[in-house]
Amino acid sequence: MADYIYLLQTRLTGAQQQALAKVRDVARAHGMTVFLVGGAVRDLTSGSPIRDLDVTVQGNALKLKKDLQHAGAVLVGESDLMQALYFTFPGGIRLEVGSTLSVTYPKPGKPVVHASTILDDLRRRDFTANAMAISLNEGSYGLLMDPLNGVADIDNRELRLVSNYGFIEDPARMIRAARFGARLGWHMEEKTQQRYDTGKAEGYISAMDSAERGYETEEIFHEEDPLRVLRRLESEGWNKFLFPAWTSAKANESELTRLRDTVGQLEAMGIHPDPSAAYFPLLTAKLAPKDVADLKASFARPGFVDQIAALEGETKNFATQFTSKAAAAPSDAWKMLMSAVPEQVLWLAHSTKTAAIQARFKAFFEEWPQARQRIPYQLMQEMRITPELPGYDDLIGELFFAIMDGKLDTPETARAYLEPYSPPAPPPPVNLRRRAVKKEAKVPKSRSKKVVAESEDSSDVESETATAAHKEPAVAPVKAKPVAAKAETAKPAVKAPEKKVVAGKKVEAKAAVKKAAPKPAPAKKAVKAPAKAVKAPAKAIKPKTVKAPAKKAVKAAPAKKAAPKKNLKPAPKPKAKVPAKAKPKAPAKKKAPAKARR
Repeated sequence: MADYIYLLQTRLTGAQQQALAKVRDVARAHGMTVFLVGGAVRDLTSGSPIRDLDVTVQGNALKLKKDLQHAGAVLVGESDLMQALYFTFPGGIRLEVGSTLSVTYPKPGKPVVHASTILDDLRRRDFTANAMAISLNEGSYGLLMDPLNGVADIDNRELRLVSNYGFIEDPARMIRAARFGARLGWHMEEKTQQRYDTGKAEGYISAMDSAERGYETEEIFHEEDPLRVLRRLESEGWNKFLFPAWTSAKANESELTRLRDTVGQLEAMGIHPDPSAAYFPLLTAKLAPKDVADLKASFARPGFVDQIAALEGETKNFATQFTSKAAAAPSDAWKMLMSAVPEQVLWLAHSTKTAAIQARFKAFFEEWPQARQRIPYQLMQEMRITPELPGYDDLIGELFFAIMDGKLDTPETARAYLEPYSPPAPPPPVNLRRRAVKKEAKVPKSRSKKVVAESEDSSDVESETATAAHKEPAVAPVKAKPVAAKAETAKPAVKAPEKKVVAGKKVEAKAAVKKAAPKPAPAKKAVKAPAKAVKAPAKAIKPKTVKAPAKKAVKAAPAKKAAPKKNLKPAPKPKAKVPAKAKPKAPAKKKAPAKARR
């Protein structure tokens, strides 16, 4: 079901969909169910072009005539016997509305009809490929009804009789078989072919009445390629039963070919004319006027004759409008062609001899459509004009016509044209996250490990010196402070004996102080050496890195006299634990160098 819903939406033209919608609405207002049947379903399934629409309602279709005429349909014929109405809807759409019937044939070619259901209506049709229906009703829209497995015959491209007596009951079916074969390129199923040959040999066609003859003759003009169908009927011998004076030799073949090419060009532009009326003068170009009049009189639908007669005059009126000031601009001419009656556009494009009109149609087919490729989609994107904006499609149409008229030749003019349609820039996004705290620069792993080790060593040295000062009552507190200052200032100076002094790392000097503190004898040498060593690197190393240690080392030199007093005492135990009170005293010792500087 979903597949046929999709086919109804995509395979039918806009005009065909509108015509079906009007029939549905009118039938629903009368309480009737409605179905799409016959050739339209066959063509939807097979992928062939959909030439016309056949609709069946469950009820008397003749009751819908006035309402459909009020809806815009033009009545071109009707059949009281078969309860059928023939309409032409806007856009050149041919649509037949019939009733669901069951038909019996007491005699060949003499049908007796009765109102019935949709399934009975499908079983009384000619071929299985035409005995299918699609529901157009609420709740079952798109549902396919195929009681005779016509889809399989469509796949096999076969014509199979619904009834074994089909050609006997209605001899016109033999003409339809030849016509469908010429149009679709299908062949008859084996048994159907045998019955066809039998009917042709035994003259079943003689039972066909005049109304059927006129209907089948008119159907030739509604074919996509009528000349090919006419030749096929001639070869089968059916043309002499339809209208003997009319043959393929009476047609203007070259003009027919050119007209069919024009139909293809218009369809590519979105204009779908019904070329039936335009085919008539070309198919009967060499036929005598009397025979032409008799041929028209035989048609089953008088409205088709009226269309043929009115085509020439209506086309002249349209040509006058097309060459007026109202169509001076290319965009105005385009709009006029797209809104005009398709059949008038077709006949004017084919029959005109005016050079100006011919040039207009050439531009319409070749030049004007190129304006669509020059629409500045990239510029529109930069200006925030996107398909999500309301009125986007209308703007594309306006741009198309403006480019067609040459109004947007440069990027500047295009930008100026689009400026009123450009929405304001959106505000910057609000960042609700808190600002991240700046993290200190990460020290390389190799350096960080050394710094941690050296800081631990320096803390051990400070703790040891603090414990030593705490345990010595003989030493005055004032003298102990310079010693602490001396130890602190000596930290960068002790770097000299080590190779790492060149790098200027202060932390490594603290490790050297730890090693020198426990030994009393070499303590003086360790203190003197830094004084000399500090002077040399002070010149080579940048002031920023060595300036502070150099000043401390120079000013702390006089405090060296206190060193012997400390060393005379027993050496502190290296493994002594740091007392809990050592930490508050350590900062006090660090303040000592400030007094020494004064």
